[in-house]
Amino acid sequence: MFFPVILAVSPIVAGVIGIAALLVGVGAGIVAGVQLRKRHYEREVGSAEQEAARIREEGAKTAESLKKEALLEAKEEIVRQNRDFEKEVRDRRAEISRLEHRCLQREESLDKKMEGLEAKEAQLDKKIKENEQIKLDLEAVKKDQIERLEKIAGYTAKQAKEEIVSNIEEEARHDAAERLVEIERQLKEDADDKARNLISLAMSRLASDHVSEATVSVVPLPNDDMKGRIIGREGRNIRTVETLTGVDLIIDDTPEAITLSSFDPVRREVARLTLEKLISDGRIHPARIEETVEKAKKEVDNAIKQAGNQATFKTGIHGLNADLVKLLGRLRYRTSYGQNVLDHSIEVSLLSGMLADELGVDATVAKRAGLLHDIGKALTHEAEGSHVHLGVEVAKKYKESKEVIHAIEAHHGDVEPKTVIALIVQTADAISAARPGARRENLEEYIKRLQKLEEIANSFPGVDSSFAIQAGREIRIMVKPEEISDTAMITVAHDIVKKIEEELKYPGQIKVHVVRESRVVDFAK
Repeated sequence: MFFPVILAVSPIVAGVIGIAALLVGVGAGIVAGVQLRKRHYEREVGSAEQEAARIREEGAKTAESLKKEALLEAKEEIVRQNRDFEKEVRDRRAEISRLEHRCLQREESLDKKMEGLEAKEAQLDKKIKENEQIKLDLEAVKKDQIERLEKIAGYTAKQAKEEIVSNIEEEARHDAAERLVEIERQLKEDADDKARNLISLAMSRLASDHVSEATVSVVPLPNDDMKGRIIGREGRNIRTVETLTGVDLIIDDTPEAITLSSFDPVRREVARLTLEKLISDGRIHPARIEETVEKAKKEVDNAIKQAGNQATFKTGIHGLNADLVKLLGRLRYRTSYGQNVLDHSIEVSLLSGMLADELGVDATVAKRAGLLHDIGKALTHEAEGSHVHLGVEVAKKYKESKEVIHAIEAHHGDVEPKTVIALIVQTADAISAARPGARRENLEEYIKRLQKLEEIANSFPGVDSSFAIQAGREIRIMVKPEEISDTAMITVAHDIVKKIEEELKYPGQIKVHVVRESRVVDFAK
């Protein structure tokens, strides 16, 4: 019964067994796969741990190396700093040592100087004592000698002095008498020359009349309405005339007349011609005034040339350089002590010719030297130096003869006259100046004061021009607007006032009027 059952069941069992075997195989495969994967993971983990250990080891080695390098660098830095510190210490010690050495040297030098001074002081004390002793010895010897001399001569010291003084007085009287005799002899020798001078002086009094130069000119007007036109709106016309010419226009109650006041005759003549032309033309405004002033200046220049030519014609002098003739003409507008310089020069030239004829020397050279003797006065307003020095320079420049140059140089006694011509010119100059009424000292001092007033103003930087007006009671100063501001004008005026007070003597007070004017000119095209 048993076996059939088994046989009947075996196909099922076989299937189950097969499934079981399959499952077992699958499980074994899974287990085997798991084991394989586990071993693979273990190998990877081991490899990672080894790599980590290697990295840690390398990191430790690198850190150790960096640590050692850092330590080496720190040690090197410390060594370098120690070396620098030691060098600085050595340098400072050397400097201190050098200073100590210098101090010691100075101390030694001072000690030596002190020793030398002490030695010199001792020597001086010794010499002083020796000199005092020598002085005492000399006094004793002198006293002894005086006593001996008094015994030998039979005179006391007082009597000997009186005798010497008496002898000197006698000799002085004798020398004085001889000198008086010599002076009388010299006076007799000079009698003829003095007589000639007196005759020449009398001739000169009859030869010409002296015309005194005034400091004012009067311009006649067609009517009193012209005064208002000359003054202009707000005074612009009269202000323009005064500014351009440097002449003070005095408009008062005088009927049909305007007075021009200026110490400079050239300025006054320019202003006079300007006003005459403006009155004749009728057009009076600032632009027209400027044009007229320029024309008047040209006319005055022509008049100067004509005056020079007339002077050469009157004196008979020919061959003068054209520039010298022009300078002569300028003397027409110069005065010296109230005497017209051109008239004075012509007179000196004629007198020199007369004296030369009397003395039998070259009259032409004498007249030429007399005409040119004051030529330097034409340049005194423009150049530094005396008129004698300037005249000599001008004469040399235009190749005048040595006799003429020497006469110019010697006519005021700046040098000793060495020629007869120089003496003649000097004498003629004195005769012309000594004529009664020829000169007026007060006028010359007045002109010099006005000139000095303008010189003081012109000496300040930024001053363009200055004009002394109102007989020296006012000075009008034009400043350069690009150099002097409105604020600076106050300081300039104050400084000029101070300098005038320090350097000039004048009556009353002087008004300092500073003017700053800006102009802009453009052209429409």
